[in-house]
Amino acid sequence: MTDIAELERRITSALDQIGSGLDGLSVPSTEPVADPAELTGLREALEAEQIANAQLEERVKSLRKGLETKLAEVESELSAAKASAIEAKNQLQQMRKTNQHLQASLSTLREAAAKGTIEPHLINQAMTSELDGLRAVREADRAEMDEILASLKPMLQEAQDD
Repeated sequence: MTDIAELERRITSALDQIGSGLDGLSVPSTEPVADPAELTGLREALEAEQIANAQLEERVKSLRKGLETKLAEVESELSAAKASAIEAKNQLQQMRKTNQHLQASLSTLREAAAKGTIEPHLINQAMTSELDGLRAVREADRAEMDEILASLKPMLQEAQDD
């Protein structure tokens, strides 16, 4: 039994040595220790990047707003051009119709002249058709001039702004 007591004393002594050895060991920290100068530099870099990012976001907003404005202008110009094209088409149809009336009146007037019987109402009808044709041409010219002026207006505005 003395052997058991001796073994017990030796085990206890070994455990005490192990315990004191463990107390001397420190548990390594899982967090790395940062250099304060490096940490300050990183914070400054982060702030600079945040400022640059904010500036870029503002620029993108400004560009987007400009594009939306330009798109609205282009859509407006497109709708005006469509309206102008429709008006020109209508005027062309009116000119064709007037020319057909004029040709018919002139044909009737020629036939009457060939028979030797020129009637005043035929002359009046031919003159009226011719005047209508001239009015249609004048309206077409006016529409064309309005279209030219409308296309020149933005250029003149830019020249005044500069």
